[in-house]
Amino acid sequence: MIRFILLVNKQGQTRLAQYYNFLTIDERAALEGELIRKCLSRTENQCSFIEYRQYKVVYRRYASLYFIVGVEGEDENELAYLEFIHTMVETLDKYFENVCELDIMFNIEKAHFILDEMVMNGCIVDTNKANILGPIQLMEKAT
Repeated sequence: MIRFILLVNKQGQTRLAQYYNFLTIDERAALEGELIRKCLSRTENQCSFIEYRQYKVVYRRYASLYFIVGVEGEDENELAYLEFIHTMVETLDKYFENVCELDIMFNIEKAHFILDEMVMNGCIVDTNKANILGPIQLMEKAT
């Protein structure tokens, strides 16, 4: 199960954070700080999977953003989460028309809404781009 999803820029600043279990603010700050340093210090030739504390961490860099997913459980498939990250990026790309860091920063609520359509309580519930973007496009038509 997914325990957290982070979107981080190349300078190590968190642009979006979604947690699916309770962590205090201090625990979140420590987790993000250590984990972001580990991910940013790795080269492109190294594997996109690392073990950190009790989590398996899957990450991928797209342009200037790192997408980091922390999962818990021994039987989790890292390649499936790598594919989930790719689907998330494609969905954000489709909505924002070539997503970038500024799109996430200035439309954080829409990014969270898209993420909430894909993941519920740590479980991936939908990966179909049309199903994910349908409700947010309906909300935009209503306003």
